[in-house]
Order: sequence, then C-alpha cells, then structure tokens
Amino acid sequence: DLHPGRGYPIGAAFFSRGRFYPALVGNDIGCGMALWQTDILGRKYNADKLEKRLASLPDVADAQWLEENVPAAMQHHSWRSALGSIGGGNHFAELQQVDRIVDADSFALSGLQKAQLLLLVHSGSRGLGQAILRRHVEAFSHNGLPEDSDDARRYLAEHDDALAFARSNRALIARRILQQLRAEGEPRLDVAHNFVEPCTVAGEAGWLHRKGATPDGQGLVIIPGSRGDYSWLVKPIVSEESLFSLAHGAGRKWMRTECKDRLSAKFTPRQLCRTGMGSRVICRDRQLIYEEAPQAYKSIDSVVDCLADAGLITPVACLRPVLTLKTSGEKSA
Repeated sequence: DLHPGRGYPIGAAFFSRGRFYPALVGNDIGCGMALWQTDILGRKYNADKLEKRLASLPDVADAQWLEENVPAAMQHHSWRSALGSIGGGNHFAELQQVDRIVDADSFALSGLQKAQLLLLVHSGSRGLGQAILRRHVEAFSHNGLPEDSDDARRYLAEHDDALAFARSNRALIARRILQQLRAEGEPRLDVAHNFVEPCTVAGEAGWLHRKGATPDGQGLVIIPGSRGDYSWLVKPIVSEESLFSLAHGAGRKWMRTECKDRLSAKFTPRQLCRTGMGSRVICRDRQLIYEEAPQAYKSIDSVVDCLADAGLITPVACLRPVLTLKTSGEKSA
C-alpha cells in the first residue's frame, strides 16, 4: 500500500542503527486499527435506523461523557478532550459483516462471530502526536536522535504516552458508537501501525520505524480497504525480510488535492454517501467525501493477493462494509 506522504512515504518500514528518526513515524503516533465484536445481528439490523443514530453522534464527546468513561489514568491528560473522537483524513469507524471465511480454523480462534456485525475503528493520537512531532522538528529538524541521548529518552516517553492515548482513543470511540446504537461489544484486537521500537535485524540491534505498516508479530490483524471495498482479516507470517511488517490498508492511488476535480463532475457528495457495494457513508465534510472516495484508493484484493503471494500472510476472512462513519466537519481537538 506504499504511497506518497508529506515528506516521507506512507505504508513503509525503516530500520536504523544507533539513532532513530521521529519524523519517519510522523505526526499521528500510535495510529492503528481496533476490531470489536458487536451483538448486532447481521440478518436483523435496520440500516436506516443505524444510519440515523450514528449521523446524530457529535464528533467530540461532551465533558460529562468523558468524566464517566475515560479511564482513570487518562482523566488528567492534557489532551483528554480529544478522546473518543475519530479525527479527519482517512480515519473512520465502520460496521462490517463477515462476507466469507477462507481459514475456518484461524477464524474460530479469533473470538469473532459470523452472525453479528463487527466494528472497526481506525484512529490515532489526534492532536497529541502532532504536538510531539512539531516540538521535535523545531528542535532537531529531521536529523534523528542518538539512541543513548537524553533527548531520545524524552521523545520515547512522549511517544509511548501517545501510543497509550491512541489505544484508549480507539476504545472510547467504539464505546461511544455502541452506546449510540444501543448495542454491546467487546474488543478483539488493537494493533498500531505508526510507531518506533527497538528491533534486531540480521543480528544487528537497532530501531524499526513503522509509518502505515502493520506489525506481523501480534496475531491476527485487519487490513482495511477503501470505504467502498472489502477489508481482510489475515494471519501474518513473521518475516525479517519484510522488516516484520505488512501493509496497513489499500493505499491511495490519487493525491488528496486532485480527488474533487476528478470526481465532482460525476458524483455529488450525496451520491458518494452510497457505495457500489450497497454500504452507506456518513460524512458531512464535502471536501473529505471526495478525498476519501473509493476511486481514490487501490483495490484491497490487489494488496492482499500481493502479501499472500509473497508468503507474508494467510487470509482468514473477508469483511463487507455496512456503514462507515467519518468526521462530520465539526471543529475538534
């Protein structure tokens, strides 16, 4: 899913020795995917009712909800007000239905149920990660940090805080959505794809940076497609050659700046809120709905087929989108 980013590529893993480079991780430290099992029956849900309820969910949680739901460890965090919010860009929450299972044994061990809808949440550390990167670049530009320096230790402490914040954010997003839908659910996996960690490659100790790259050593992972395409639950096959990393999604075909010009003559924003697969998209940001159109992304099957052919994954189950929630265009932290 490699594609251009702001200064550095997205969908890539990098290994360095002696120093690490926060700019390679980027501004959304801890961004990742969380998959929840819901109790919403796939054969009984009312799409109109689900859409109506989610469309009325504010982008940002109110103060009372945060007081009642944010874990104690995060209650006094300086970025607490952003918790439970999806954010913009390619972030989303999506109700999905198991379309087909191709590895029954692995699926049986996943804790997922075919009969009920799943909830996939893609989000990160919100403005916290951006603030950390901005402070770092202002002080050190893009030169990286010697691994044994005080500056490196300070960055890693902030980095780890952002990882925990992002993980908590995804869980709180899921809780808000389930409460809005009057449903119950349980987390089944949560895997980050933007972070740096110590790693040994070819017998050499160093630092592995992931920017839109899913780790292959944490059990089953989800590789989502665009909002008008399938997502895949896959079983990674650990590979040093691939820097212990996999694709984190379909990857963009088009730059964001060109999407509206390419699509606005063919589709209105309202039309883009319905996909060719019959799923629905809630997004009241008229620019973002074009930037995130399915046409702007690669086919997920091409990405998954490449990974399988390379011996990096075993596909487990194909998930079909039902309802996707993106930012409404409100101002949020």
